[in-house]
Amino acid sequence: MERVRLADLAEVIRSKNAGPFELTFDIIFPDKEIFEMVRSSGVITRGLVARLYNLPVEHVLHLVFVPAARAVKATIVRPVPSGGVGDTDVYGAQQHAPWLEVEIPLPEPEDEEVEG
Repeated sequence: MERVRLADLAEVIRSKNAGPFELTFDIIFPDKEIFEMVRSSGVITRGLVARLYNLPVEHVLHLVFVPAARAVKATIVRPVPSGGVGDTDVYGAQQHAPWLEVEIPLPEPEDEEVEG
């Protein structure tokens, strides 16, 4: 089965603070067909988000697919509060990198009937 990186499918992959104790991620797709393909693949789950950020799944607070925006939104507990000791990204704007390499399986092409 052929797979493609999320970075090659999405128009936007970004992260940002959702308050001082949470990070949110937005993945926005260029069209409805790609959004639906990604959603129906079943790859993007709370478990995936937890693995990407080495967190317990309970720290994945939200995972929402938003068809009207062709987007996926996920929110996690920040491992270090914004501006806290050890924080390396006070705005949370550089935390999206793990999403870039997520691979989505491409659907198998439908067989075309050949008339004989």
